Amino acid sequence: MIANDQRKWGFVIVWEFRPKAGAEPLFEAAYGPEGIWAQLFRQGEGFVATELSRDTKDVRRYLTLDSWESKSAYERFRAERSADYASIDAQCESLTEFEREVGQFEKLHR
Repeated sequence: MIANDQRKWGFVIVWEFRPKAGAEPLFEAAYGPEGIWAQLFRQGEGFVATELSRDTKDVRRYLTLDSWESKSAYERFRAERSADYASIDAQCESLTEFEREVGQFEKLHR
């Protein structure tokens, strides 16, 4: 999470990606905390932060963690911004050879 962001997350979506060979720098720019996805998410009320992590044993395997104040905040954002989400997803499709949603998680103790 962004250290100086005092909002508390209660819901996080984890995605796993494998960028296409050679596309790693573009992938990192698009999916990182200042990338096109985070810029879109910031337009949603209740968005907290995006994190991008790379596997230390498989440097072409990445995880994103998109944190929201609540599941309902995320669902409201997806409903309101579905066209923008789909547009960015189509733009970024050429950067990856694999992607899957690992899961959606709620914090148990706040």
